[in-house]
Amino acid sequence: MSDGTLFVVAAPSGAGKSTLVNALLNREPDISLSISHTTRPPRVGEEYGRHYFFVERPDFEREIEDGIFLEHAEVHGNLYGTSRTVVAEKLSSGADVLLEIDWQGARQVRKGKPDCVSVFILPPSRTELERRLRGRGSDAPDVIERRLFNSREEIAHAHEFDYIIVNDHFDDALADLQAIVRAVRLRTEWAARRHEALIEELLAP
Repeated sequence: MSDGTLFVVAAPSGAGKSTLVNALLNREPDISLSISHTTRPPRVGEEYGRHYFFVERPDFEREIEDGIFLEHAEVHGNLYGTSRTVVAEKLSSGADVLLEIDWQGARQVRKGKPDCVSVFILPPSRTELERRLRGRGSDAPDVIERRLFNSREEIAHAHEFDYIIVNDHFDDALADLQAIVRAVRLRTEWAARRHEALIEELLAP
């Protein structure tokens, strides 16, 4: 069985990354979302094990020392990390896996798994980015200001990714994201492995 593809999606807060990823997963059920660990407190409606594994900072720091994370980073004062074992097991079973992480984590993943496919989501403007952040109604004003300030550094790393999508009109951005997934699955190095049995049958005398 061939390994699955690891997709990495990053964006500044407010760019609409989570909404796009969730919509993509509804359209592409063969992609498995990797659930991250975080020290961030849950927002209204978020569930442990479905949206994140919510852990205390001392526990997270101990997990870092134990080397369980494929990537980890501190973002807006909170720690986030992806389990190395969970991702490896899913990929080795042939499943495609998607990581919804920040640019720091994406850089670590690309270093450890250079064949991953990375996508950066941009907002259409700073005005729209601020409108979306304030419109969520889930963060305190000081948190929003910190996210807006940090977004400049995050966006400065967009050029490091394989693809860039501007999330102006949602349907168009979703179509672009889905097109990337489908194009990657058609690449020779992946498609040849996935269809190895078929190719051998077609080549048989």
